[in-house]
Amino acid sequence: MEPIQPVAGGVAPPVDTRTPGGWRAYARRADASGYAGIVVLATLIIVVFPLALDPFRLNMMGKYLTYAFVATGLVIAWGYGGVLSLGQGVFFGLGGYAMAMFLKLEASDPISTKTQTTPGIPDFMDWNQVTALPFWWKPFHSLPLSIVAVLAVPTLLAFVVGYAMFKRRVGGVYFAIITQAVALILSVLIIGQQGFTGGVNGITDLRTLLGWNIQSNHAKTVLYFINAALLIGSLLVCRAIQRGKVGTLLLAMRDKEDRVRFSGYDVAMFKVFAFCVAAMLAGIGGAMFTLQVGFMSPSFVGIVPSIEMVIYAAVGGRMSVVGAVFGTILVNLGKTWFSESFPNLWLYLMAAMFIGVVMAFPNGLAGLYEEYVRPRVRRWLGDTGNREAS
Repeated sequence: MEPIQPVAGGVAPPVDTRTPGGWRAYARRADASGYAGIVVLATLIIVVFPLALDPFRLNMMGKYLTYAFVATGLVIAWGYGGVLSLGQGVFFGLGGYAMAMFLKLEASDPISTKTQTTPGIPDFMDWNQVTALPFWWKPFHSLPLSIVAVLAVPTLLAFVVGYAMFKRRVGGVYFAIITQAVALILSVLIIGQQGFTGGVNGITDLRTLLGWNIQSNHAKTVLYFINAALLIGSLLVCRAIQRGKVGTLLLAMRDKEDRVRFSGYDVAMFKVFAFCVAAMLAGIGGAMFTLQVGFMSPSFVGIVPSIEMVIYAAVGGRMSVVGAVFGTILVNLGKTWFSESFPNLWLYLMAAMFIGVVMAFPNGLAGLYEEYVRPRVRRWLGDTGNREAS
């Protein structure tokens, strides 16, 4: 495999990602600096951001990082596997609700709820005249079982949906529409079952984790670092998938699915695997969001948030896990700044930013770096070394 050489002016030759060979060349180029990018990102979120941001902004950055789990999973499912899911909010919400149910039950002990008609159940159940805790809530009295649910429930749903669709060779836009339908159904179901889920308000007023006040600035800072560590670990796992045989097969499937199938591989199960990885990461992000922010509601489950999550990966670069994180941070910073500075126009400005970035840099921020910035830096370093040697 020959290295990609920069052309005159220090810019690497552009990669046409509309062709199978173009995607493979782009993946090889991005692979060269993947771990270095993770080191840079880890330095930013673990060292620079905590030193530079006040507690409020740091907590906001922690919220952005929870979305980055979803974008990272989309790199595996969409960027490498060609599985575009427009329903990742479902898995984000399931992970978030699993953690919220544990926190709500902890806050609903008989002493704290003695003024309710039925002590020992969440307040929204009492308001809706529910007289006993539903059986499917009872496992969430246990933190270990709740953590298992955070990981297992989104993954199991992704397996069921993915297996049913991919075994029937349903893909492309049809699969994307089906995932949108799942997101719509789940959000309507959560809102409609107000007595068991909190309805449109969701599960709120989550203040303690095993007696630890998670609303204090100190707790939010600790949760930020836990969030950052889990995200870096997830990036390393995804990089291992990308660099391994599975990543190669996912790319090959994305380019020439029939050829991979005729070679004896079960294409459907590889797609299911990629979809399940994305779902599990989204579930982890949802659980960390609940801890970081203190609530979970159906507004994070539906179609609109799911499409926003795809935008994070598209802006950052759907072939780069590091780019997906930077894309998530950039889009959410833009959303926050635009909404604060231009409350009547921020939606249009966000749309303009997304369209502009995707049109100007179809491979996202990662493509911008790999095709323009990195070759110039390498050329500058080479020129500097030559001058010192002479």
